[in-house]
Amino acid sequence: MTINKIDDIYEVLKQRPCKKRLVVSYANDSHSIEAVHQAVKMGIIEATLCGDEEVIRGVCAQHGYDISLFQLVHEPVDTKAAVLAVKMIREKKADFIMKGLVSTDKYMHAILNKEYGLLPPKAILSHVTLMECVNYHKLLLISDVAVIPVPDMTQKIAMVKYVTQTANMLGIERPKIALISATEQVLPKVPSSVEAAIIAKMGERGQLGNIEIDGPYGLDVAIDAEAAAIKRITSPVAGNADCLIFPSLDAGNVFYKTNNKLANTRTGAILVGASAPSVLSSRGDSMETKLNSIALAALLAR
Repeated sequence: MTINKIDDIYEVLKQRPCKKRLVVSYANDSHSIEAVHQAVKMGIIEATLCGDEEVIRGVCAQHGYDISLFQLVHEPVDTKAAVLAVKMIREKKADFIMKGLVSTDKYMHAILNKEYGLLPPKAILSHVTLMECVNYHKLLLISDVAVIPVPDMTQKIAMVKYVTQTANMLGIERPKIALISATEQVLPKVPSSVEAAIIAKMGERGQLGNIEIDGPYGLDVAIDAEAAAIKRITSPVAGNADCLIFPSLDAGNVFYKTNNKLANTRTGAILVGASAPSVLSSRGDSMETKLNSIALAALLAR
């Protein structure tokens, strides 16, 4: 089944006989519990809340959340709760993980710990966002808007791999990937354009799997067929991209937040590269975005 909109993900998850199991790391806050509570009520996941049980019960009572929908694991210390949640993934007691009230650095430390963490040797942790844009004709995957500040060639190739895997899970067998730069020209003084051209050539030679990939592209050429035609760029990717690889976190993050805040774009986002998907929501994210992120992670969880 090809997933054409975010709501389709919910339908796929509801139809699964076995629900994926989420563990929330230090689930002491109403923002995390609200989204997880809704996901469980919708029948798309099962959930364990790891944190201070007394606080969790108080939050649920205050907001009217049905605590019987969750399994509770008591651990009142945030760093220990993060480690315990990671341990549940490693012991196959949960399928994916979500950050609760624990700080991002403590959460990431648990995931990246070489002794008990979730990152395989030599793997690269990155971030993939799914966007349902009002003014685009299909779902769009973008990377990286949250983790890698200025990706090098190796990291960009990993980002291509991750958006490809995500697109495949959405039913897109041969995703069209655009490598974004400030220009369609290959200019030595614009490093992102040079790297995009090299990666595009690797893709043309089949080194990056079953994908269509091209670049460098300005953003307009990647998503607007008219702009591509005016600039005389002929490619299966031009104006019809499934995935955008941004040259820096700055560029990707501005694109993400502009769409999110000004263009009524529906989004969901996950950390990828670890042995299990991870939901790393921002405090500024809406409940819907958190819920969409949980759904996307559940879809990708093994």
